[in-house]
Amino acid sequence: MHDSSSKTGKVYLIGAGPGDPKLITLRAVEALGVSDVVLYDYLVNPEILAHAKPRSELVYAGKRASEPGVSQQEINEMLIARARSGQIVARLKGGDPFVFGRGGEEAEALAAAGIDWEVIPGVSAGIAVAAYAGIPVTHRGLSSSVTFISGHAKDGASFDLPRIPSDGTLVVFMCAASIVSIACALIERGRAASTPAAIIRWGAYEDQEVFSGRLGELASLNEAEPKLQIKPPAIAIIGEVVSLRSKLRWFGSPTREHSFFALADSELCLTGA
Repeated sequence: MHDSSSKTGKVYLIGAGPGDPKLITLRAVEALGVSDVVLYDYLVNPEILAHAKPRSELVYAGKRASEPGVSQQEINEMLIARARSGQIVARLKGGDPFVFGRGGEEAEALAAAGIDWEVIPGVSAGIAVAAYAGIPVTHRGLSSSVTFISGHAKDGASFDLPRIPSDGTLVVFMCAASIVSIACALIERGRAASTPAAIIRWGAYEDQEVFSGRLGELASLNEAEPKLQIKPPAIAIIGEVVSLRSKLRWFGSPTREHSFFALADSELCLTGA
């Protein structure tokens, strides 16, 4: 762990895992217990903050698409400044910090500034949220590969869908505003409209909500008025492995299981609701 005699502090880039607070790792709990300040994100389960050292400073540094928040540059500068002041800093992120968590960007900034840092991997939402919805992302008889993509392109750039494999499991992170258009583009590029798909909101939380059906049914919602946008946080799973849900569902309430067509009528799932 950190040498308290060191003039400069240290930054831990910590993955909290998704939803269920018990998915956090022992190493993460250990680091939280010695940190002077915890900078935590929107998707971190608040129960995890109970592992922080007594009297440590808790700083919310989350970002939501619908609200202004702390910029990535400001977060980088805060991490560097806190460490240079001699503090031990826990940068706590939902899921895994190196899987669409901007942990790589923060690690680059820390390395360039000469700050001592360590990454503590977390259980990725791409695996755990699927599992909590009863979906194994790989299966010997159905899918031997899985591809993770972001549903939120940087600075409005177009999605690089032509480079995505035409088979196997596709996991789409941060897909609330884009999954319908992504479904349309996948079908245009050869994915069968009959491909099973699911969208999971608040995965691995007690109020987890799952919408499922076929890729073509999801794409048909492109015609919905007003323009359909699902409330985040949401992650989508596309592929034959989704068909296993009927046998493998083990978590969540049956009352929070819906078809894709419920999206067009559900005020709960429209952005701004």
